[in-house]
Amino acid sequence: MTFRVVHRTTYSYSRPMSDGFSISALLPRFAPTQIVLSADLTVVPEPDEREESLDRFGNRIVRFGVHAAHVGLQVIATSEVAVNVPTDIVDEATLGEAIAITASARGALARELDPFVGISEFVPDLPDIERLVEGIGSNDEPVADVVSRWCSRIFVGFEFDPHVTDVSTPLSDVLISRRGVCQDFAHVAIAGLRHLGLAARYVSGYLETLPPPGEPKLVGVDASHAWCSVWLPNAGWVDFDPTNDQFPPQRHVTVAWGRDYADVAPLRGVVIGPPGDQELTVSVDVTAG
Repeated sequence: MTFRVVHRTTYSYSRPMSDGFSISALLPRFAPTQIVLSADLTVVPEPDEREESLDRFGNRIVRFGVHAAHVGLQVIATSEVAVNVPTDIVDEATLGEAIAITASARGALARELDPFVGISEFVPDLPDIERLVEGIGSNDEPVADVVSRWCSRIFVGFEFDPHVTDVSTPLSDVLISRRGVCQDFAHVAIAGLRHLGLAARYVSGYLETLPPPGEPKLVGVDASHAWCSVWLPNAGWVDFDPTNDQFPPQRHVTVAWGRDYADVAPLRGVVIGPPGDQELTVSVDVTAG
């Protein structure tokens, strides 16, 4: 399945800014389940400097600076991606075997897994995580079944609510309220898997949202999305989406992955200028081809 994605981010300033520098992770990356057919990042006004590189995880990072007076900034990422995801995950390894292999990894495998095993900025190991993951599966069960059950437990136990958290909300607050958004649920899922001893990473990207039957698809209703990926001994890295209880997800476009949100924030930066108000608008359109 092919998806076309247009992600628009617009900043409007009440007074002209004299300088600004931004870092973006908005261009889809290589992944085993997708092919990037095209990807382009347009910045208005035209940057005075711009550089694209790969970060430590292989994500496409674009850094740019606007060093002249400007009253706004618009960043438009346009891409077309072909996605091919298996409909079922089969891995004969047990949970105990997966934990043991992860813990004893050496060489290239250790370098691949180690960043995603321990705690990170948004994913601490908390007592509430230990209680939440308790009884999720035994060491002699297939690890894929345990991950699927964990995905469903988060889907059932947490309520999607875009009004109670933001990007700075700590995981401890999410575990208390049992409410949040996809970013929060991804962090919960990762924390649980790492507590068990598995390697899990945070994935950012897009999900096509479908309109109700008989109604036209609206423009601008899609949004950035976040889910997880867990390493299994035979299947390798496998995505799952606790927000939608999908293992593996089917209509997702991967942009970047890292230890948590801090590694893959879509757009961050600084502006220099007089005090004033700032307005941010974001729209995402995902269309299946």
